[in-house]
Amino acid sequence: MLDPYPVERICDGAHGAPLIPWPNRLDRGRYSFDGEAYQLPLTEPEQDNAIHGFLRWVTWAAEVHGPDAVTMSTTVAPRPGYPFWLDVSVGYRLGDKGLEVSTEIVNKGERACPVGHGQHPYLSAGSGLIDDCLLQHPGTVRILTDDRQLPAGREEVSGTKFDFAEPRQLGDIEIDFAFTDLRRDGEGKAWTRLEGADGKTASIWVDRNYPLVELYTGHTLAPDRARTGLGTEPMTCAPDAFNNGEGLIRLEPGESASAVWGACLEG
Repeated sequence: MLDPYPVERICDGAHGAPLIPWPNRLDRGRYSFDGEAYQLPLTEPEQDNAIHGFLRWVTWAAEVHGPDAVTMSTTVAPRPGYPFWLDVSVGYRLGDKGLEVSTEIVNKGERACPVGHGQHPYLSAGSGLIDDCLLQHPGTVRILTDDRQLPAGREEVSGTKFDFAEPRQLGDIEIDFAFTDLRRDGEGKAWTRLEGADGKTASIWVDRNYPLVELYTGHTLAPDRARTGLGTEPMTCAPDAFNNGEGLIRLEPGESASAVWGACLEG
């Protein structure tokens, strides 16, 4: 139900990565917080952006490791451009209802800090490309982007090619956008479903602490990896949230932020 990558290869397309302390892109790596200006390294230099936080290439430790669960932890140490200290843990648990993933971030420093977070799983409905799969997605509003993939407005998706309120074939559409104003079930979960040719459906749900889900059809990945999974990224904040403030979390010393998403196979 989730598209992996070979253990001996460098992680491509942020497969599975926790996106902390911000998901998506930050314009030119610049932002201001509490009256101070900061500059982060440009980790997407071709677009002049900082992307997906700091934790894609760090070492994690398994704090808890059992037959059906593991909790991984790491630290965001103070650094130029982000002089704040965070403790991060991500717990993965397998149960009768599938996989549940919980993220907790704690401000261990002595002053408030800006935080957003997300994760980058890829839904998979089996072998082959996602083009023949049926997609159902809860987003009713698409965040438009400019040529550097930064926010440039909003659009109601109803009646557009990005309207997947009802399941329909993906085809060759290329998507790399955040969606918000998510439809939710009675438990407050918003579901993205990808149905394969065998009739089985791989699904990802997010709780109310994730108001956005980014979809990415993987069309820009290496040819042998392109469009083999659908990036379905829970996000607590919008792209460039350190500047526009949409969904940005202000963590005071000792405070924590958490959110939960999950994945399962239906049918």
